[in-house]
Amino acid sequence: MTHKTERKSIKLLKTLTTNTTSKHKIISKKAFTLLELLVVILILGILAAAVVPQVVGAGDKAKVDLTCVNMSSAERTLDMFRMDNGVYPETEEGLAALLSNPDSDKYVNYSSNAYLKEYPKDAWGGKLIYIKKGSGVEIISYGADRKEGGEDYSADLKLSKCKK
Repeated sequence: MTHKTERKSIKLLKTLTTNTTSKHKIISKKAFTLLELLVVILILGILAAAVVPQVVGAGDKAKVDLTCVNMSSAERTLDMFRMDNGVYPETEEGLAALLSNPDSDKYVNYSSNAYLKEYPKDAWGGKLIYIKKGSGVEIISYGADRKEGGEDYSADLKLSKCKK
């Protein structure tokens, strides 16, 4: 082998060794160790444990708040009915009295347009219940289970309690 060929071989060998070594260095710099991954997973777990319980109940609370807003709106509409007719509708007539005049002889000043376009509902899709109480009214939602009674978010929700 000639001296020139020998130098080319050594140069080629150095180039291959250098490239292989630098590739390994680059790869090792891009990888995470098992310990680093475990620390990241632990931090994410701690954050999830702190945040998830607060976020999970937010949807139910928002539905309760929306139902209170819907009941307040229905109460304001009932107040307009009372201003026009001098009295609230009877319990038996219910909130349907806001959709059409239940008794044209009794409610002679009923608005030419209905007070509401559709029956008021709670955030769970259930119809609101109306009760005339002397000179006032009570509006009730049966909650998430749409049954009387219940606990937590399935409990009955009353307008009088929303105002507190």
